[in-house]
Amino acid sequence: MKVSAVFKVRSPEIRALHLTWIAFFITFYVWFNMAPLASSMLKSVDWLTRDDIRLFAIANVALTIPARIIVGMALDRFGPRRVFSVLMVSMSIPALVFAFGNTMSQLLVSRLVLSSIGASFVVGIHMTALWFKPKDIGFAEGFYAGWGNFGSAAAAMTLPTIAITLFGGEDGWRWAIAQSAVVMAAYGIYYWFAITDGPDARAHRKPRKAMAMEVSTWGDMLKLIVWTIPLVGCLGILVWRIQNMGYMSVTAAVICYLAIVAVIIYQVVQILRVNVPILKKGVPEDDRYPFSSVAALNSTYFANFGAELAVVSMLPMFFEETWGLNAATAGMIAASFAFVNLVARPMGGLVSDRMGNRRFVMLSYMFGIGIGFVLMGMLNASWPLIIAIAITIFTSFFVQGAEGATFGIIPSIKRRITGQISGMAGAYGNVGAVVYLTIFTFVTPTQFFYIIAGGAFISWLICLIWLKEPEGAFDEEYYVSSVDRMIEEQELAKAQAKLQQG
Repeated sequence: MKVSAVFKVRSPEIRALHLTWIAFFITFYVWFNMAPLASSMLKSVDWLTRDDIRLFAIANVALTIPARIIVGMALDRFGPRRVFSVLMVSMSIPALVFAFGNTMSQLLVSRLVLSSIGASFVVGIHMTALWFKPKDIGFAEGFYAGWGNFGSAAAAMTLPTIAITLFGGEDGWRWAIAQSAVVMAAYGIYYWFAITDGPDARAHRKPRKAMAMEVSTWGDMLKLIVWTIPLVGCLGILVWRIQNMGYMSVTAAVICYLAIVAVIIYQVVQILRVNVPILKKGVPEDDRYPFSSVAALNSTYFANFGAELAVVSMLPMFFEETWGLNAATAGMIAASFAFVNLVARPMGGLVSDRMGNRRFVMLSYMFGIGIGFVLMGMLNASWPLIIAIAITIFTSFFVQGAEGATFGIIPSIKRRITGQISGMAGAYGNVGAVVYLTIFTFVTPTQFFYIIAGGAFISWLICLIWLKEPEGAFDEEYYVSSVDRMIEEQELAKAQAKLQQG
């Protein structure tokens, strides 16, 4: 697939790509609509404090992790068109509640619920995988993610102007947030009618059971359990942070911890319920896949997207304090880390397509991330600012490219559970962000960069040992196993039976 292909909007798959990245762009625009208006909120609402805003920021990512897992399951069951549309329309409600909330509880709960919109990323990943062939999937996924992710930067650049210029007054921020929610709901309705789940009805293949990921061996089931625990267990860190900030009592925290443990137990039970019967019966050779590859990609997204979310939150202050810049200048320089997304992430997917070896590309990008953050750890006031900016862009290039390469591999691992694999890997990106941001509260920026570099090198080692080149990763069509055909025949038989009964 050539880069120029993205301009061929009459092509069905290109049209689907543009419809989907725009949906992702809008959801991220809404997800990050609070930060650029925080100062306006403090001026308008006299009972709000800076600590309240920090709490809202924590709430803004809290449910993204479990939401990505749940949405991943829903994707494989209902398809991305329905899930994306329902997600956009339903999440506009907490966004509107936040816009016009007049109490602390209204603002906090609505922001907490709205954090589920972060799961939108994996929906588009699955939709794009349904429309594009294996040989082109890297660039398509990278383009989708790179341009959609820019919604957060667009919110930062436009919402203050909209609030002040278009609406004005003390409540301008409320109407600016409400407007973004209304646009998202309207696009969600439009998306339902504008697109299908792939070019034909056979593109979306359902798993046997969507309550847990299917695996191929008993050892893989144990690995799945081990890698599932941190996804929910990570929420314990958020509970601990909120309690330490004084917004939660010890009793409430204990209740939250018990709820987290209960959810983990429930997930483990579902994994056993889904997989024990399948493994006892035996998985046909042509339907097996290595879960180790999924685990390796979980680690890459932890180390690249997790690092991106963490670094973006501290980079402006790092430049401001290290080189004595004003806040506006430091913010613009730090924004270069996000701007690279528009090019680097699609390029990561494109390189993955063109090189003919997706595993090698993944390893190269992860090693580059490690080198980049080691260089950033060496930065101090004695370095020329222009060199510091160049190193920041260099590092960002590898971070964003690695994200594109990760999702260039995922659709080829196991077609019918792409949604669940995407949801798990995507959730690990948020786990990485929570872990890194928590670590940042205890270390200096220099130590922080070295720690992130260490995470990238550990992920590189995991990929070197566990990541396997997916079979058929550059074929014209995705591989279809005997179990895929059996499930398709069963679905067809059910549909025919319903028609006969009707």
